[in-house]
Amino acid sequence: MRFGTLGKLDWQPSALGFGAMRFPIVGDDRTNIDQDRAAEMLHYALEHGVNYIDTAYFYHGGASEAFLGRALQGSYRGRARVATKLPCGRVKNRDDFDRILDEQLERLQRDHVDFYLLHGLNAESWNSMRKLDILSRAERAVSDGRVGELGFSFHDKLSVFKDIVDGYDNWALCQIQYNYVDVDYQAGRAGLHYAAQRGLGVVIMEPLRGGQLAKEPPPTVAPLWREAGRPWSQVEWALHWLWDQPEISVVLSGMSTLEQVQENVRAASRSVPENLTGEERALFDRLRKAYLSLRPIPCTGCGYCLPCPSGVAIPNVFEQYNNAVAFDDMRRGRMGYRMLNEARRADKCTACHSCEECCPQGIEVSRWMPKIHASLAEDT
Repeated sequence: MRFGTLGKLDWQPSALGFGAMRFPIVGDDRTNIDQDRAAEMLHYALEHGVNYIDTAYFYHGGASEAFLGRALQGSYRGRARVATKLPCGRVKNRDDFDRILDEQLERLQRDHVDFYLLHGLNAESWNSMRKLDILSRAERAVSDGRVGELGFSFHDKLSVFKDIVDGYDNWALCQIQYNYVDVDYQAGRAGLHYAAQRGLGVVIMEPLRGGQLAKEPPPTVAPLWREAGRPWSQVEWALHWLWDQPEISVVLSGMSTLEQVQENVRAASRSVPENLTGEERALFDRLRKAYLSLRPIPCTGCGYCLPCPSGVAIPNVFEQYNNAVAFDDMRRGRMGYRMLNEARRADKCTACHSCEECCPQGIEVSRWMPKIHASLAEDT
């Protein structure tokens, strides 16, 4: 296993981190983790050097933290540092912080958590956390030993990310979605560099876009992979693209089988920052363009269409649909669409055409909205 740095902290994390949100389950119940198989996977990772585990209050419907509490006992206790997250949407007053944290520590069977992240921060939740002065409660938890270091995970645009990074002086780390397709999505590469330059450790989530980059590539993308000169799988290439960037501290993988753990551990043991050649980096640029070219709506996310008089989150709606089509993954598209506030979904469009008058791409927004809602609102 290769070990690196985590911002300004005097600790070396493993290049690969274990994301505890996709354990194997029994049947179709996400809360019913297959205890034996999941423990075998986790213990294999720990025995081969993985020392960063990421979970959250809601993972596996609340069962992830409790599973880790059981699995990290005996000889496995203390082998890895654990990160979990505050469910910001559940925090309605300052006392909720302590109540939730204590519940999580009980699940984890620990008296402290190494890293405590504000989960999924965006402009709205960040404003809420500031109004409630939650960070003062978090600092008190650091002082009394229940929390080691503070951080946040993120889902919003780059300007919001910068505001959050600059809005608190004691962040130790941040967690962002980043992969060779999502270079300009949310925080993106610019956010990665921004945080690293300010001394934050940067933890990467969704390195394979929820498995989309591990699937058989579409016909227009497949020929590009034949140019790859090393005998790596698509998964290993995607991981090495991340590990090539020295600003990245840890790459999380939400693994579901022992074979995936073994493959990723082997890849991490071969990882070296700034190892890819110029030709290989250029290949990823072409792969990105090929995937993005499959998106049916030419939205650039410029935001000129906003604010919508009816409240529709037009660029976000287009993003979910474009990704669902480009990666042939309507299930994931529907999941993302359901995460949008109902008042901001496509069916709220009244076809007033005001957005179309200012769209530099000439997109017929009012024509697309009913089609998108019909595709993504299906509960299938």
